Amino acid sequence: MSGPLRSFKRFCAIALAVAIAGCTTPPPPPAPHVAPPPPKEPVAANPLDRDLPSYLRLPGTPADVVPVRVGIILPFTSGSAPTRALAQSMMKAAELAMFDSGNRNILLMTADEGIGGAGAAAAAQQLLSQGAEIIIGPLFGPSVSAVAPVARDRGIPVLAFSTEKNVAGNGTYLLSFLPQNEVRRVVSYAATQGKHKYALLAPNNAYGDVATEAFTEAVTAAHGTVVDTERFLPSASAVTEPSAAVAKSGADAVLIAQGGMVVRAIGPTLSLDGATKDKMKLLGTGLWADDAGLSREASLEGSWYAAPAPNADTDFVNKYRTTFGTAPAQLASLAYDAVSLVALLSQGAPYHRFTKTALLDPNGFAGVNGIFRFRPDGTSERGLAVLEVTSSGPTVVSPAPTTFQQKNS
Repeated sequence: MSGPLRSFKRFCAIALAVAIAGCTTPPPPPAPHVAPPPPKEPVAANPLDRDLPSYLRLPGTPADVVPVRVGIILPFTSGSAPTRALAQSMMKAAELAMFDSGNRNILLMTADEGIGGAGAAAAAQQLLSQGAEIIIGPLFGPSVSAVAPVARDRGIPVLAFSTEKNVAGNGTYLLSFLPQNEVRRVVSYAATQGKHKYALLAPNNAYGDVATEAFTEAVTAAHGTVVDTERFLPSASAVTEPSAAVAKSGADAVLIAQGGMVVRAIGPTLSLDGATKDKMKLLGTGLWADDAGLSREASLEGSWYAAPAPNADTDFVNKYRTTFGTAPAQLASLAYDAVSLVALLSQGAPYHRFTKTALLDPNGFAGVNGIFRFRPDGTSERGLAVLEVTSSGPTVVSPAPTTFQQKNS
């Protein structure tokens, strides 16, 4: 083949390759982000979806006004005097929230929780027959389990106060202080401070079971390693051997899911076994909150625990005390938050306002003890602080968040 012909063919091959490259279809643009559809509402076989003349209303209520009927189920007649006192305090807090909301159209209707089971279910039936759009309570897990299907049949949500995670979901939301939030928060913070190997000391009871599961999940989420888990009878005399095992585990942080005298016994025991506070960071849960005795135990100084921001509830406590002449019970703030949430969402159409979409607002809500929001599984997430034990009292080392919005990096 002559030189000019060879050059011509090479030129044609190059030109053809360029032409093909120029005609190649460009890659498609990335698919636009499509927000997932809102979660479906619980299926109600017999939905309570409109006002009826038979529903409860106060005398003098105009005929064209539909009250915001709120059912409250609490153990008002419990055989336990402290439980009865708690129920009364929570009811007072609910009334206080109603008046603070300024919404005079809210109608609180009460029923007794009894001992759970059929009694709690009957309480729910009573409130629904009176037209309750939402149910606040009950307090105990078995009662929540009995109330939930009754409310679900009518399409009515339940804001319960139980800490039993298994009773949540399908229209039931737990507005309670869940140990899972506290464990997740303190482990996550420890991870940011360079802790990688974790051990657990937890009691052999229901709280210990919850804390153990939450601990494993939290350490995994923090990309840490669980090096030891020790369970014990919740007694100061039963912590010696479990503490000795943890001290030898090589952990650089140990979560102690126990409060009171027991945790004040564990601290010195760990130190005697060589796990001094400069070698092993001690972590705690909300059981450590409001325990003045922690600051007097030198072996616990420098420990971290998760809890609501200190004095977050001061305004509520002062207002309650001024109104009722006594301090509120520890859980009374939950009833206040529940009614405040009802008031916030009450502007919608009657019997169509307390929807799952509204309750699962990802921005959450402001409560007495800080921000909170519900998860799709019915449990709640709270904005908690991390506090450090010092000889002069707890000190905030990581403030409670004021929003659930993620910060841009």
